[in-house]
Amino acid sequence: MISKGMMTSNTPEWETPQNLFDQLNQEFHFCLDVCATKENAKVSQFFTKEDDGLKQDWGTDGRFFVWMNPPYGREIGKWIKKASESGSVVALLPARTDTKWFHDYIYNKAEIRFIKGRLKFGDSKNSAPFPSMVVIFKNK
Repeated sequence: MISKGMMTSNTPEWETPQNLFDQLNQEFHFCLDVCATKENAKVSQFFTKEDDGLKQDWGTDGRFFVWMNPPYGREIGKWIKKASESGSVVALLPARTDTKWFHDYIYNKAEIRFIKGRLKFGDSKNSAPFPSMVVIFKNK
């Protein structure tokens, strides 16, 4: 039996698994984390909820990559749209291939790496109730 708590979340924020971030950081050398808290920021330069990363200049000009693990709630499409327009962004996202944002901003427009299995976010004992993907938007 699956408990109700495993299928829902009290927060749209899912902390990036450190080992996954480390692997991607070796490849991309991130300079900015656009969706962080002071406690879970993955690089020294980051935007918090109070900074509102959607209103900030991500400064992506192709010389470096930005890391994005956005809130997975109703606002996720806005984050993905900004990432697709900014270029040079690597995003950890739920693999929701049936959504409007997936077809509008990702499918046939960005590199997609589906993650095998389910991730454990932060210090959670349980795996996420959804599959994940890494999406790479490259500067145009």
